[in-house]
Amino acid sequence: MLLLCWREWTRVWEEWRTLWAVWGCSSYLLSSSPSVRCSPEQGFLLSLLWMESPSASKTQKQTLGKIKKGNMKEAEKPRAEDKFCCISKLKVFLLALSLAFLGKTMSGAYMNSMYTQIEKQFNIPASLVGIINGSFEIGNLLLIAFVSYFGAKLHRPRIIALGCTILSFGCLLISLPHFLFGRYHIESSISQRENFSVMPLCLVNQSSFSLPTEEPSTACLHTATVVGPFLGLLLASFCAELFVDVGSVGPDEITITATDARWVGAWWLGILICALLNLLVGIPFWFLPKSLVKEGETNEPEETSEKSVVPLQDNDKNETKQNMYEIAKDFIPFLKALFRNPVYMLFICITVLQFSAFDGMISFMPKYLEQQFGKSASDAIFLIGVYNLPVLCVGYFSGGLFMKKFKINIYQAANIAFWVSLLEYLLYFAAYWTVCDTAPVAGLTVSYEGIEQVSYTENTLLAGCNRDCDCSLKTWDPVCGNNGITYVSPCLAGCKSSRGTGRSVVFENCTCVAASGFSSQNVSAILGQCDEDENCDKMLHYFLILSLVCSFIFSLAAMPGYMVLMRSLKPEEKSFGVGIHGLASRVFAGIPSPIYFGALIDTTCLKWGTMTCGGEGACRMYDIVTYRWLYLGLPAVLRGVSYIPSSLILLILRKKQKSEKLVLLNAPVEMQDKEQGAVK
Repeated sequence: MLLLCWREWTRVWEEWRTLWAVWGCSSYLLSSSPSVRCSPEQGFLLSLLWMESPSASKTQKQTLGKIKKGNMKEAEKPRAEDKFCCISKLKVFLLALSLAFLGKTMSGAYMNSMYTQIEKQFNIPASLVGIINGSFEIGNLLLIAFVSYFGAKLHRPRIIALGCTILSFGCLLISLPHFLFGRYHIESSISQRENFSVMPLCLVNQSSFSLPTEEPSTACLHTATVVGPFLGLLLASFCAELFVDVGSVGPDEITITATDARWVGAWWLGILICALLNLLVGIPFWFLPKSLVKEGETNEPEETSEKSVVPLQDNDKNETKQNMYEIAKDFIPFLKALFRNPVYMLFICITVLQFSAFDGMISFMPKYLEQQFGKSASDAIFLIGVYNLPVLCVGYFSGGLFMKKFKINIYQAANIAFWVSLLEYLLYFAAYWTVCDTAPVAGLTVSYEGIEQVSYTENTLLAGCNRDCDCSLKTWDPVCGNNGITYVSPCLAGCKSSRGTGRSVVFENCTCVAASGFSSQNVSAILGQCDEDENCDKMLHYFLILSLVCSFIFSLAAMPGYMVLMRSLKPEEKSFGVGIHGLASRVFAGIPSPIYFGALIDTTCLKWGTMTCGGEGACRMYDIVTYRWLYLGLPAVLRGVSYIPSSLILLILRKKQKSEKLVLLNAPVEMQDKEQGAVK
């Protein structure tokens, strides 16, 4: 009897002692005292005794949930509603990510619109500009596949922060050449004396005289991706209106206007602004946790059992032991699965062809508006932003809303994307009728007598009216004669004298102006090219309205097309599939497209500029007819070819849909056969 009593007393004492230890462990949790540590057994008992207790508060249950994993050193996973500077961490992350999207897209749009300014300042051909444009994608090319795969498994906020910092540093590097090369030297055949009087330029049997010059030197996320380019284009328009050496050159020293082919805007200023913005938006990501629990969810369920606790402990141990090999072991199988997906591979072909067309067009659209319609770079960039980006935003939103409301399946989405895109493609050809007459330039597009003729050789710049003037054929310094014809330089216009200073200089006694049959006693010319006719402004508005309509229609097809891409992938393949899709579009479209677009545009150049060292510089004037056919025709060919894989996708999805319907129809028959077999 005494032995039984002793055993019972011992059992009760052990239970009380365990409860006392559990109480101490709970005190540690509530007071965060470093002097108390809990064993896994104590934690398990505490979860059983307190988490099942009706008197335990919700806060206590959530706090004591730490013990279930058996490791008190591991911090609880942050919740989305946790505060960061009085704002929930989820909202901080979304705000920071939206700003990061805005900074990235703003920088990209700004750079795309300012390539013509870089081309003019450093006197490089359009093909080299295309290489610079394509090289922007090389960084994405090297990392996009790995980031898309490993990004979901590593500390994503810090990866984003690192990307923003690198982008900011890259912007600083891009602006560096402006400060290394010194002031921009405006190409000119004349120079100003100290009293601002201009020397006579056509001196028979004498050389032209010039003084020495200086050496040259999600919804919110999608909204951010549209607002970013819009702000980038507005910033580019503002900077292009400022002279490149703003602050160091006085207004009296600038003898050209913003519409002149030699005008260079302050492209470097916007790059510095983008660098600062990208650096600032990356700062919050350094302080965010690796992951967050969604709002309304807890880290663990309120009820638990011994069977559910032990696997959690094992999972945590496995996660800590996970290495890069274990993360990457599915890389090759995933890649093989994607390559064997016919819809996915055909969609990549469509993307490459379509992206090649649009990337080349967007890269050189400011140049096209400048050359075709005689607009300044600032006006061209502003018009592109105002007419295209807002309707793109509306189109994306409308397309997504339509998909959500009518619950479109993948086959219906493919049909919508195909036919809507085809409609926009047919409307696109109307751009061939929105044209301006070729500007008359003596020796290039018309003869000195005013007869239309296009010449790619320099010899046609000489005529009887200027042959004895010993003019340079390399320099581009256009003047507009009062006969409405532009001449490459005052010397080639045969001008003998001048009056006035700065931009108001007037060249007089121009023999070539008189040779064109212009009947006037005062045959003179002024600085700059002759203005385009009024009909050209009307055609520009037609072109912009057509661009607006096409942008809206195409954006309606964008969301259904993206739906085809996403639904062609399995859930576990989506992140990697989107990364490979982006990689392919950059390798086969983003990098080569601007290069061959630029090379083809160079073939239409009528007059090349001259570098200070005497070499060939940037193109000053293009054959706008050939330019138009190449600029509009090459995208038309690329997009036309893209409808071949689009048709194949429709056939594959249609066949797949029919097979699924047959399976659904045969399912009840098979069930009946099984039931009859079971009865027998």
